[in-house]
Amino acid sequence: MYELKVLTHFAAAHKLKMVSKKCENLHGHNWKVELCIKSDKLDKAGVVMDFGIIKKYLSEIIDRLDHTFLNEIDCLKNIIPSSENIAKYIADEYQKKIENKSVKVYYVTIWESENSSAKYILN
Repeated sequence: MYELKVLTHFAAAHKLKMVSKKCENLHGHNWKVELCIKSDKLDKAGVVMDFGIIKKYLSEIIDRLDHTFLNEIDCLKNIIPSSENIAKYIADEYQKKIENKSVKVYYVTIWESENSSAKYILN
């Protein structure tokens, strides 16, 4: 099995309900995102997927989130913008972009701080 990872960042604000008093207030994070894709095969060029394409697809998704109030953007309107749900959203949206059926999103990890992260693993 081959595994490729890329990292990116975005800044955004959100509010959560029923978590902790502090998180119910409007607050922001400088989010760090790690995307990992996997495949058991290489393509004709000898790669799972070109890193430039991986980064392009991820950038298209992150651009929807960057410098927004996550609770109010259309792509998350029916989703509570927790770290867990944002990781799942990115993973699901990324999987839709992959044309090669042997390549799958393995997981997305998202950090809202240096010490706190959530990981969503696709089956």
